[in-house]
Amino acid sequence: MSNDRLSTLLAEYADLEKRMEDPSIHADQALVRRVGRRFAELAPLNAAYNELEAARADLTAAEELAAEDPAFASEVEAVAAVLPALEEKLGEMLMPRDPSDAKDVIIEIKAGEGGQESALFAGDLLRMYTRYAERRGWVVEVIDSQESDLGGVKDISVAVKTKGLPEGGHGVWSRLKWEGGVHRVQRVPVTESQGRIHTSAAGVLVLPEAEDVEIHIEPGDLRIDVFRSSGPGGQSVNTTDSAVRITHLPTGTVVSCQNEKSQLQNKESAMRILRSRLLAVAQEAADAAAGDARKAQVRTVDRSERVRTYNYPQNRITDHRIGYTAYNLDLVLGGELDGVLDALAGADRAARLAGDTEFTRRS
Repeated sequence: MSNDRLSTLLAEYADLEKRMEDPSIHADQALVRRVGRRFAELAPLNAAYNELEAARADLTAAEELAAEDPAFASEVEAVAAVLPALEEKLGEMLMPRDPSDAKDVIIEIKAGEGGQESALFAGDLLRMYTRYAERRGWVVEVIDSQESDLGGVKDISVAVKTKGLPEGGHGVWSRLKWEGGVHRVQRVPVTESQGRIHTSAAGVLVLPEAEDVEIHIEPGDLRIDVFRSSGPGGQSVNTTDSAVRITHLPTGTVVSCQNEKSQLQNKESAMRILRSRLLAVAQEAADAAAGDARKAQVRTVDRSERVRTYNYPQNRITDHRIGYTAYNLDLVLGGELDGVLDALAGADRAARLAGDTEFTRRS
């Protein structure tokens, strides 16, 4: 257990507690949210430290009593027995954690190989994440979407947010950060008349949502184009050029939004996605420079780079990164994702405890 790290974090918690009590901070709601998130993240550590110190004090008192009266020897043994578990708990909390764990996320889902069937599957993934969010008490907000002819989605971006401060600093990112990659489905499409099983894929990208203060974008680095929104089949759905395409020239990142009726609203939505994409790029660069990079999420819908398979005939879900398989696909698609997410979190935790920083690069 690193005493220096513990002292630093406890001091930070005490400072945050004072800042939260300062009435002047509430004039800046964005600052309140950032401070509050960090305070909530460190609160379990502070509680675990206090619990351990209380147990150590109890042990000292029990040893003093036992020195005077041997009848208290059993009390010493009982108190001493709980210390290892408390020390282990605090030690795990002191392990470096993902700095984005408390953040909300933006999820982008794109149809890939498989035509209409892929778009229908992308819609199924959207419903799966929406139902999971409902189970967790999160809020889902559609930022931009392009629907397909049969009711699926070609491309959709949604924000998933906690209500209030995330408990213990465990925000949406802490649960959904492993969802990025290619998701493959094996089933008989509704458009298949011969009953043959087809394989198609959809791509998922999960980004921690960036705040304005985290990413500064120079106006001169942007090219902004406007065009008319289009619906399924490419038909125009607006008579004005309200859709917005923003290109970040230094990186070549392109974001388009057309859901809203005004250019201003679509521009704000596009900037929101752009900030989160640029934040992810900056974090990946920083991780790589430190020699502890997470593998970039798959941004192309290539079936050979799949992270998970959804097999309808066998009611099976398989996560290929950790060898996880379960035969409850119907429940998972209904929002019961905790089984596979817990397995991924457990694999990540085991890798970090073993000092193996390669898990997420392999994942």
